Amino acid sequence: MGLSNTQYRDIMYKYDQLRLKNKRIVAARYEKLFNKIPKLKEIQNEIINLSTNQARMELLSPDEKLDEQTYREKKSQLVSKKIELLTKNGYPADYLSPIYSCKDCMDTGYIDNKPCHCLKQYEINSLYANSNLSDILEKENFNTFNPDFYDNSHIIENLSLTARENILRVRDVCLDFVKHFDTAYDNLIFYGETGVGKTFLTHCIAKELLDTSHTVVYLTSLQLFDILEKNKFYKTDEYINNEQVSYILNCELLIIDDLGTELANSFTTSQLYYFIEERHMKQKSTIISTNLSFQELRERYSERIFSRFTGYYNFYMIAGDDIRIKIAIS
Repeated sequence: MGLSNTQYRDIMYKYDQLRLKNKRIVAARYEKLFNKIPKLKEIQNEIINLSTNQARMELLSPDEKLDEQTYREKKSQLVSKKIELLTKNGYPADYLSPIYSCKDCMDTGYIDNKPCHCLKQYEINSLYANSNLSDILEKENFNTFNPDFYDNSHIIENLSLTARENILRVRDVCLDFVKHFDTAYDNLIFYGETGVGKTFLTHCIAKELLDTSHTVVYLTSLQLFDILEKNKFYKTDEYINNEQVSYILNCELLIIDDLGTELANSFTTSQLYYFIEERHMKQKSTIISTNLSFQELRERYSERIFSRFTGYYNFYMIAGDDIRIKIAIS
């Protein structure tokens, strides 16, 4: 799974709380019915005593314990009497049975040491919560992708494609990125004017990967450098045991949106280089979106950063009109 240790512990704690809650419900039912139906308490005590004695004999005097068939028959008879009393008094036959929110794994998260579907859903929910994308991905994903917002009547000179043809080409690149994510290491940079759909495409990719239990973190460049600034340990110039920064460094996909909107200084430049190098060394994919042109990226960042961009990333220009204006007008 793609969870951090803290996330996994949080989920296991939820299972503990779930089992405790359900046990309390059953205990309250027993207490209520014992007062209402005294005979039921007698039968339940007989069941408990039968099981306890059998276990004691198994441990202390194996030769004196009931044979398995006799034990099962006696217990079955008592359970039948218990069910008969319940139904006679208007309660379902399983009213006092253990309650499980997930009957498949009995609220343990595992079936035969393999993750249950409920654990996988918990995992996805946790990954969504830590991605900074929980709400927006319901609206922005491949299912809502609409190429009709892009002009198809004019060829863009440096692309030799119309805006619509180009966005369809980049969409296919994104789908291919998702398809081969687990087997091929790749990094993307989407660049172009404001409002042409760069962020939308990163959201499309993020949703596909989150829904298949991959760790994805989305941050604007302002958010990223703010986190790094707040968590810097200045004396050694390193991050010391910081789980938040570690999660960002080690997530399977990091999305940095609007690169170039941060204040350009020695700190942001050095940290951008650090993240690019660290994630490349770990073979962890990164997607960057920016309003800066190819030339502006070269001018804004150091030559060593730009050389990493060109060496580690595939560039895709997104062209078109501001979609947000079109949506507002329509």
